[in-house]
Amino acid sequence: MAEDFKFIKETRKEKPVNYRRILHRLCVTGISAVVFGVIASLVIVFCVPALQARINKTTESSQISFEEDESKEPSESQDHEEVDPSKDAQETTQQTDPKPPVIIEQKQELEIADYQKVQNKLYDVGKEADKFVVSVTGVASDTDIFNNTYERKGIGSGIIIAKTKKSLLVLTEKKIIQNANAILVTFVDDSTVTGELLQYDGNTGLAVVRVNLSDMNAQTWDRIEIAKLGSSLGVSQGTMVLAVGSPLGVNHSILTGTITSNKNTITTADKNYTVLITDMLGSSDGGGALINTKGEVIGFVLQDYNLQKTQNTLTAVAISQLKKVIELLSNNKPIPYLGLKTTMVTEQMSKELDMPTGIYVKEVELDSPAMYGGFQSGDVITSMNGTEIKNAEQFENMVLDLNIDDVVNVTYQRQSDDVYIELANEIVVGVRK
Repeated sequence: MAEDFKFIKETRKEKPVNYRRILHRLCVTGISAVVFGVIASLVIVFCVPALQARINKTTESSQISFEEDESKEPSESQDHEEVDPSKDAQETTQQTDPKPPVIIEQKQELEIADYQKVQNKLYDVGKEADKFVVSVTGVASDTDIFNNTYERKGIGSGIIIAKTKKSLLVLTEKKIIQNANAILVTFVDDSTVTGELLQYDGNTGLAVVRVNLSDMNAQTWDRIEIAKLGSSLGVSQGTMVLAVGSPLGVNHSILTGTITSNKNTITTADKNYTVLITDMLGSSDGGGALINTKGEVIGFVLQDYNLQKTQNTLTAVAISQLKKVIELLSNNKPIPYLGLKTTMVTEQMSKELDMPTGIYVKEVELDSPAMYGGFQSGDVITSMNGTEIKNAEQFENMVLDLNIDDVVNVTYQRQSDDVYIELANEIVVGVRK
């Protein structure tokens, strides 16, 4: 019986290890790893920088900033070029003779067609700038004498000043959307979307309206442009300018003219603004922007600042002095408010009038932080938070750099009999409504 099941007791032999196959697999794995590493390196070297550049191009910072303008004055080195005595005298002898001057013996008179060509080119600049002009409508509910409800609309213009990741920002006037229940923004292609008030300045009346990019269609985006804020520091009398927006009270109207005055200033709370006056006749309700022949914005039309109330000459506030305010509004930050109308006491005025140099307070606005801080007309501010004030621009920038509810330590001089005495008070920064 045991012989019949003898096969059960047979010994199982282990399969020998195939070292050759294992070595083959290791080689394949190693080669694959090398190939993958090379491909990954090539991707990092060539593709990642391109992708990163594209991301940087399309990704925008949430903070809006505008480049500050600086007056360019010729330096001494530009006026007097130094001569290098080590230069070989032979170089001067090898210089080619200048070309002979061109002498026009017959005068060329301009024809009407020539003037028309210039005018056409100016209007081409205005039409291009019209792409950043929008119509802003504020819709508000009101009641008549019979207690019937009706819609009241305020209509004006604005300009597109910036784009963020999710929205488009439009600069306009607060009076257009005063007490509005809804804000409508109409672009150059007549498409209309709903906007919302982001922030406004109770001092100048400027306001920034935000439009969601998701509410805009691709066709509109292809038609519009973002305005470039230029510099108004180089604007002088006789400078050719255009007015776009609604200078005649009608949206998308264009006027051409010249600057007749750039020396006028208007005093507002905590800041003085340069007013650009033109020879263009506009509407008392006109608005929009003043642009140069490059299409850059050099002023924002604010007819409320018109110094010639009996005339409807177009008036704009210089853009270089508005940039800091527009930047704060665009970043949804309220404009700091002290309530001081001031002028600068220069060293020459100080000697002639026998008074200290600094910021002279012409007026303290009622119910302002400065009034509650104990300031009076005639005070001369000499420092803020320990920093000596040397000029009006420095003072204005210091105010704009403050935050709401900051406590500012102000040192000033106040006249008592025939002498000035130094005093110090605190002002709690507020917001002007």
